[in-house]
Amino acid sequence: MTTSIRHIAKLAGTSVSSVSRVLNNSGYASPELRERVETAIRTLNYTPSKGARMLRGAPSRMIGLMLPSIDVPFFGILAHTIEQELFQRGYQTLICSTAENMEHEARYISMLLSQRVDGVIVASAFGSIEHFGVFRDADIPIVAIDRELNGIADDAIMADHEEGGRLMARHLLGLGHRSIAIVGAPSHSQPVQLRLRGITAEMAESGVSPAAVGMADEHSFAAAYGLATEVLASRPDITAIIGTSDISAIAVIHAIQDRGFSVPRDYSVIGFDDLPETAYVFPRLTTVAQPIREVGQRATRRLEALIRDHQMGHEPAAGAIVRVPVALIERDSTGPVRS
Repeated sequence: MTTSIRHIAKLAGTSVSSVSRVLNNSGYASPELRERVETAIRTLNYTPSKGARMLRGAPSRMIGLMLPSIDVPFFGILAHTIEQELFQRGYQTLICSTAENMEHEARYISMLLSQRVDGVIVASAFGSIEHFGVFRDADIPIVAIDRELNGIADDAIMADHEEGGRLMARHLLGLGHRSIAIVGAPSHSQPVQLRLRGITAEMAESGVSPAAVGMADEHSFAAAYGLATEVLASRPDITAIIGTSDISAIAVIHAIQDRGFSVPRDYSVIGFDDLPETAYVFPRLTTVAQPIREVGQRATRRLEALIRDHQMGHEPAAGAIVRVPVALIERDSTGPVRS
């Protein structure tokens, strides 16, 4: 396991910020504190990482923003919101679109370290997140967004995905639907997994199981369209389909209409996100709205607070996992189960 300044702080019986002051020779540290920290450093055989050494000096006023893909409308809106919020606060944003590729993530991490970023906001596409530990080891403030980074970031800001899944299922069940399929992507996405958990839990409480679940690795219209076509052909008994995102739900509507059926007369369809497109697709999409801009604004404010505490040598306030409430938006794509 890589030794970090958190380990040094624990052994020395002091705070991370105090260790940082000693390492960076910035701010006051009593001789007794300095001795304890230096003893802990020798005991743990700690060598500051390249990133930590480079961060000694004036703030860069640059922030790293790592997202799985900015050509997905949700992440495009999120990136725009965060960039504008940071710009108003005097920061430049280095936007890194990792294409849901772990090698790309690793290369962007190295780049952000070399650019001496003051902090990072991260939405990782994968369950394996150990490579983000270099930010923690370099004492760079980090906030997770749209998903958690357990063991890496103490702070995460996201929509309440699980409750959103429950809202989707509850709405369809309330309309009398019992044969409900689920179509979406990507299967490895933490938010999608949480939505699935909420959907299946809500259905189970009504004694219902999903009639079919089609999940793709790629988050795209084409992938969801193909899955919807397969579900419709294999399960003629279904009356409703849940799209795990708005893009998936819109693809489902196209697949239904291309087979000569109607929404919501023959099939009800519901999505998740409330992207601008949902009000213009025909029929207008019923969806669960997640507050994309609020999530971005909250993450920005929290990161700024962490950076301020870090630069002043203060211990930051305890981190928290913030789940922002979601809401059902009823439009025209859902209706009572057909008789």
